Amino acid sequence: MVDVTVFRYGHRIARDKRITTHIALVARAFGAKKIIIDNRDEGIEEVVEDVNNRFGDDFEIETGVNWKKFIKNWDGLIVHLTMYGESIADVADEIKKHDKILAIVGSKKVPGEFYSMADFNVAVGNQPHSEVAALALFMHYITDGKWIDRKFYGKFQVIPQKRGKRVLEMDYVKMLRDEGCSQEVIDHSLKVQRLAMKIAERIKRNGIKVDMNTVYLASLFHDIGRSKTHGINHIVEGANIARRLGLPEKVVRAIEHHGGAGIDKEDAVKLGLPPKDYTPRTIEEEIVAHADNLTGNGYRSIDEVVKKFEEKAGKKAAEKVKNLHKKLSELCDIDVGELI
Repeated sequence: MVDVTVFRYGHRIARDKRITTHIALVARAFGAKKIIIDNRDEGIEEVVEDVNNRFGDDFEIETGVNWKKFIKNWDGLIVHLTMYGESIADVADEIKKHDKILAIVGSKKVPGEFYSMADFNVAVGNQPHSEVAALALFMHYITDGKWIDRKFYGKFQVIPQKRGKRVLEMDYVKMLRDEGCSQEVIDHSLKVQRLAMKIAERIKRNGIKVDMNTVYLASLFHDIGRSKTHGINHIVEGANIARRLGLPEKVVRAIEHHGGAGIDKEDAVKLGLPPKDYTPRTIEEEIVAHADNLTGNGYRSIDEVVKKFEEKAGKKAAEKVKNLHKKLSELCDIDVGELI
């Protein structure tokens, strides 16, 4: 599907909290990648994060962003949703040709600059109505309705039925088993997940933003490629399997980048991997990689891990592991080893 970011302009914390929350949830459910909100609102951030953790997705939210600076620096198509614009039915096909779209949704009278800054001013009907409905229909048009078939990976899944409520807890261990992972790999993965979540929770408690659902999923699925091979190529095989299963792209990248503390392009070629950089780039990827470093059949100290890497992969790889341990320990305000 197309890559859509939603920008919510004019959010008033006292008045718009409920409606802006609904816009964020619609953006997430209908396939947008991220929502940006001009005024800082930690409450809405917490709601979206909670929904992601319970029901899945790597949907992102950022609040307190200056609209002029953000829109000026946007390097994709800009679509302003307004009842004074062109009909969505007339311009949807043209909009869909673009890979990266910013959809601006106002909550009050918007500055006249929006109309000139936008590549398209788009109307979802020319009568006054909810901006939530406008965004939902816009997303439906530009995704050709495919948003409804998206897979979500969280702790719970809602099962559609005629009457009543049916919510199932996701059985990810069964997914690992169905893909051919041994019980040894599954036991290891559960241990990695426990440690990764402890690290993530500690870092988050210190005020640093961490995508907990990505850590939860990536730490459990990091070794799914071992259903195909136990060689270093399991990181590539794992990423391929994760994409086939429809796991979020942030999870896929964490699986692909979990080898040690990162494998650069030069070393990748030496190891027989496709030639590119496999270094963890995000805090989530770093947490998963290092939780794996500290976990074998049981947990091990950083000294043991560094010694192992020196013997098997050389001093360069060992130094990377040591530096990653130091970085995460600083973010935790405690040596990561103490969380074991």
